[in-house]
Amino acid sequence: MLSVLIVDDQVQVRQLIRDTLEGAGYHVEEARDGKEGLARYHEQSADLVLMDILMPDQDGLEAITALRRKFPDARIIAMTGGTDGGGGPNFLDVATLLGARRTLQKPFELQALLDAVAAEVMS
Repeated sequence: MLSVLIVDDQVQVRQLIRDTLEGAGYHVEEARDGKEGLARYHEQSADLVLMDILMPDQDGLEAITALRRKFPDARIIAMTGGTDGGGGPNFLDVATLLGARRTLQKPFELQALLDAVAAEVMS
């Protein structure tokens, strides 16, 4: 069974993603911020990480950088509902530059999530 680590500070978002992915046959673990997500990945690596960008304590961009530094082959899908608000680079573009292999702009359709996860674990 393929494993997915969801890193998102919103409980409702994690639960919706968990329910969707478990219904599709994935094993799912959760973390509430980048710091906890890194600790969980160090304990038990996952086949894929779904990383929110805007979170307290350690945001997703910092966590992606740290994760890719220690685990260069980690598969990461970055997701966010935010923008930088100042006309600069989009958070998801930055996440891609830091090592995220795919991105999802919140809110996203659950089928788009399933398609992105399936494409990533099959590649």
